[in-house]
Amino acid sequence: MRNRYQHKTARSSMKKFQELTDKKEAETMFLVVISMIDKLAKKNLIHRNKGSNLTSNMAKHIAAL
Repeated sequence: MRNRYQHKTARSSMKKFQELTDKKEAETMFLVVISMIDKLAKKNLIHRNKGSNLTSNMAKHIAAL
């Protein structure tokens, strides 16, 4: 149950992050979301390469703002 909760929470945070249009706000939330993704990858809830891909896509989103 805990794993499912953490995974769902991270996915919700990622969706909220993608909807942001303010760069300052996105940069602060970026650190929080990346931390969540890293924890999921460390616990093998997601593959480490998927975690890296998600991180990369979020960095691209910030650069585009």
